Amino acid sequence: MMAALMSINALAIDVMLPGMQEIGASLGVSDANQRQLVISSYLLGFGITQLILGPISDRFGRRGPLFIGVAVYVLAAAGAVFVPSFAPLLALRFIQGMGAAGTRVISVAIVRDVFGGRQMAEVMSLVMTVFMVMPVIAPSIGQVVMLFGEWHLIFVFMAVIASIVLVWGWSRLPETLAPQNRRPFTLASVATGFKIVMTNRLSLWYTLGTSLIYAALFGFINSAQQVYVGIYELGALFPIAFAGVAGLMSVASFMNSKFVMRFGMRRLSHGALLGFIT
Repeated sequence: MMAALMSINALAIDVMLPGMQEIGASLGVSDANQRQLVISSYLLGFGITQLILGPISDRFGRRGPLFIGVAVYVLAAAGAVFVPSFAPLLALRFIQGMGAAGTRVISVAIVRDVFGGRQMAEVMSLVMTVFMVMPVIAPSIGQVVMLFGEWHLIFVFMAVIASIVLVWGWSRLPETLAPQNRRPFTLASVATGFKIVMTNRLSLWYTLGTSLIYAALFGFINSAQQVYVGIYELGALFPIAFAGVAGLMSVASFMNSKFVMRFGMRRLSHGALLGFIT
């Protein structure tokens, strides 16, 4: 279920890629680089809102903030079908990203409520294995959806899938944050929580390192359609090339779940970083 919740976030990013050119042409976007803002605006809302949803879920529990966020995601995706121009689309994408923020930060918090240490790393690796299947298939799904109509159908598809996940989660997911572990939602409490993270050297530097890796990943995703299609002229083969990258990431996540209990998080993460740099 956590993988499904996180996957609707990946869906909102990667299913768009085959339709970027058509979206730009339909909404009168003359500069090809401006089309990337469809991804960037979503990620901006997605990133900023996590800072707010984390403390809110620590106070009110995981279920409410999570499912309200998914509902916002669904409404924003449905609203994007009716946009008359590019600016409203970017605004709705920002709102959709805000809704999706809970699928990331709260899903990880739910896993943390139930597991810890290397066991949490093992579970998160399995979640990420399933989660990474979405970038493998999402561009192909987007291309298939567009065979039946214009780019608007991509947003309809997103809204339908997220609605299914919302109903499933609402009916099956229990509250995982125990009452005694809830924190007050006050400025002092939130500041204390951030202080705990910022003053812990391991937490701070691993967070910054992960942020830089994700910056590189999203920079690649933002430009992938232009690079693969515009420079390398892959055309209809673009989803296959993109799936190759995501597929290897999924395999790596699965292998990580097998190796982390044996070799530890530090050795694996540092080795992976060296491989990434190479």
